Amino acid sequence: MAGTRTDSLADIGYESRPTFLLFGGEKDSKPWIETGRLAGFRLVDAAPVEEGIERLRRQACVDVVVLAADGEAGDGFDALREQLEAGADEGRFGAIAAGSLEVADRLAAGLHPRVQHLIDVDPCERLTALVLAAQRPPLRLHDVNKAQATLRLQQLSEEVGRIASLLSALSEDEAAAAAMAGLESHDGDPQRLEAGQIRAMIRARRMRDHFFKRDLFADPAWDMLLDLMAARLERQQVAVSSLCIAAAVPPTTALRWIKALCDQGLFVRVADPEDGRRVFIELSEQAAAALESYLKAVQRITPFVL
Repeated sequence: MAGTRTDSLADIGYESRPTFLLFGGEKDSKPWIETGRLAGFRLVDAAPVEEGIERLRRQACVDVVVLAADGEAGDGFDALREQLEAGADEGRFGAIAAGSLEVADRLAAGLHPRVQHLIDVDPCERLTALVLAAQRPPLRLHDVNKAQATLRLQQLSEEVGRIASLLSALSEDEAAAAAMAGLESHDGDPQRLEAGQIRAMIRARRMRDHFFKRDLFADPAWDMLLDLMAARLERQQVAVSSLCIAAAVPPTTALRWIKALCDQGLFVRVADPEDGRRVFIELSEQAAAALESYLKAVQRITPFVL
């Protein structure tokens, strides 16, 4: 990955403005430099990824650190991402890890809650991410009031609400469990789910896009649940990048949903034993059992489950 230090010296300023430190190749860094300028940020340095850990160690104070890796992530990317997560966790700076869909698996290896993960972003998303990253709560010597809501949580509240509704529908409370037990005991040989059935459901859902606007029926959590269920029946593993595609929403939105569903225990991250930089996503046992019971129960009523 080519360095950017020489080419970016003219963009480095020293005024009293929000500051950001940028790591990435020349092609990766230019959009962030321009976005930072438009947002009124001061670029303190732009360095290659391979120099990132040492450069970050020497930085005394900065508001936001950006790791940009569009295309093939270079040497030191994973170690720098871990340092980014550690610094964000300690409250030293706001953190952004951005890249293309090709590096989504490596970006998502951490999925740290204090790091904004962006995939194939547009200028508006870059601008929003910088502003949000700079809105970190100040460091205090006393307990932070947990009732204070951050700007980012306010903006994500609608999505979290939708996730909560989904979780509520999938939760195995006593009444639902009793109903499912009654349905399955009604037939000594309950209907067996097949991967082909679920793949057909997914194809039918995608067919709607030919007749209606794509975003009219956006439901990434359900699409990802179905995709992972089909993969489970096929005994296939699903990478983060593949699951982002299956979600049928912008990759950054899909990654936020993956993170939230992992946090809620519906999805489980599994490291690739052959490549520690890669992460697979699977259904948790609880989610798989709930989804299987739901599909079997509904198919007793109608075969058209979308």
